Amino acid sequence: MSVWINKNKSQVKLIAEIGCNHMGNKDYALKMIEIASNFCNADIIKFQKRNPKELLTHVEYNSPHPNPSNSFGKNYGKHREFLEFDIQFHKKLKKKCESLQKVYSSSVWDITSAKEIISLRPILIKIPSAHNMDFPLLEYLCKFYNKQIHVSLGMTNYKEELEIIKFFKKRNKLKNLVLYACTSSYPVKSEDISMLEVKRLVKDYTNKIHSIGFSGHHNGIGIDNIAISLGAKFIERHFTLDRTWKGTDHAASLEPDGLRRLKSVLLETELALSYKKKPILDCELEQRKKLKKIVRV
Repeated sequence: MSVWINKNKSQVKLIAEIGCNHMGNKDYALKMIEIASNFCNADIIKFQKRNPKELLTHVEYNSPHPNPSNSFGKNYGKHREFLEFDIQFHKKLKKKCESLQKVYSSSVWDITSAKEIISLRPILIKIPSAHNMDFPLLEYLCKFYNKQIHVSLGMTNYKEELEIIKFFKKRNKLKNLVLYACTSSYPVKSEDISMLEVKRLVKDYTNKIHSIGFSGHHNGIGIDNIAISLGAKFIERHFTLDRTWKGTDHAASLEPDGLRRLKSVLLETELALSYKKKPILDCELEQRKKLKKIVRV
């Protein structure tokens, strides 16, 4: 059974994107869930699901990894196979998340993976930027999945973005859709983060879709809270136990202390983002009595 925890009044959800940072090690994956939950207090813990033989062409499968030092197999296909967990272990990952009162999710990269993850009945499924124009995949989700569909917009022009919107609108699925401002670079330079894309998406789509998110691949935690001030309701960051580990995503990931501090900053920012409940707050009354001078002429 899926859970959604609202022990605090926070409407902003922090997603710890473990992805493939477990390096194909089941014990690491379970340990990362525990740390993301207990130490970092992430709200959602997300993995990835691929079927490499369906996803890759024969040539792509048998080609060498573009960065051999990060490869876990003799070719790119074997590398991807090594990093995959079967659906039974994803079921165990989901159960682990829920035992810690956290939400499990996964990105899906192909229809077979979508079928498998849908069978687990998560409350949200993510489409990565690389596949946001994979309309057979989107069609399958729209037809067989009735909960939140999160879509990243990295590597996507405005014409393609509108195609995605029209696709979901035609299928009466706009209220299931969450769009993420995203720059697909790992790690991304500050000048390319383009945080005002969050503001644009909020302006264009707030009353049409479920909500807006921000998927960050930058270093540090100094700017994520800006996304909240611009209206993002989901903040997604890659998560690792060690940024020096083998793999392509670790360099753009947060280690446990970074994710923990980010959660704290996001909560503080969300609490601060309000108008005064009344012109003079109760916390001001004592200082007003002592210090306030009113001089009229």
